[in-house]
Amino acid sequence: MSVVENKESIRKIFDELALGNGAALTEALADECSWTFPGEWSWAATWEPKTAVLHGLLRPLLTQFEGGYRMYADLILGDEDRVVVQARGYGTTVRGEAYHQTYCLVFQLADARIIEVVEHCDTALVERVLDRVVPVES
Repeated sequence: MSVVENKESIRKIFDELALGNGAALTEALADECSWTFPGEWSWAATWEPKTAVLHGLLRPLLTQFEGGYRMYADLILGDEDRVVVQARGYGTTVRGEAYHQTYCLVFQLADARIIEVVEHCDTALVERVLDRVVPVES
């Protein structure tokens, strides 16, 4: 796919995420995808493949929110097979804490599927408000 097509695929996903439809993202993940939080903090890890991303990261993470979570893309840039999104997200945890996050997400696509996500975010907010989600060793 071209850069334009990759950017449009990600734009459509974020249009759905803004409506609270997380399935748009999970359906776009390739079976052999990975999701990484880089750095040196408690959540720094990589979840792979898709089953680990879904069951070990996204579902446990999203159950921490009351009434869902919405993400909005502010900027979408593309280069070759990578699409970078500057985004913001809003939700309230089940404990009643506001979770207003900022993101820089780097997506790698192949054949219209997301094969890699590298997520940069406000790590201090994550540490303060969310319960830690760790990858399960296989």
